[in-house]
Amino acid sequence: MNAEQKLTPPAIGQIWPGQGGIYGGIRQYPEGLCHVIYAANDVPGRHAFGDYGVKVDAESRTDGRANTKALLANEGVHHAAIAAASYTADDHKDFYLPAVGELNQGWQYAPESFAKDWYWSSSQRSANHAFLLHFEDGIQFIYVKHGECFVRPVRRLPI
Repeated sequence: MNAEQKLTPPAIGQIWPGQGGIYGGIRQYPEGLCHVIYAANDVPGRHAFGDYGVKVDAESRTDGRANTKALLANEGVHHAAIAAASYTADDHKDFYLPAVGELNQGWQYAPESFAKDWYWSSSQRSANHAFLLHFEDGIQFIYVKHGECFVRPVRRLPI
């Protein structure tokens, strides 16, 4: 397979061979336009967001990679971010916990790829709450950080 074929994405919602999961479309990020790739599966089990009562600079609603980096750099334990960042697929180790906007894109364009349940985002609302999204009906909500929800890692690939 040549380089051009490797960078040609499949239809949104389809597995992108060799890229670690399901193609989710294109988004604008600080580094420019990127392809979004959702892990093909949830991290097993349910996970707490973690570090209840501690506010971390992880408030972006669009950049989950920056949020995850901030959460992992904090001295506390952020279970959902750790679970997402530990995920690997197709030898890719650059997964992270998606921001609420990245989750919303998954709900809009590839909802059949997710369980009809609550998923944590990396977007913290306060010291006690973070954003999550319900994949049955697209409801965005804030929830206490010690509650347990699903985690779906995501990665991005510059265009």
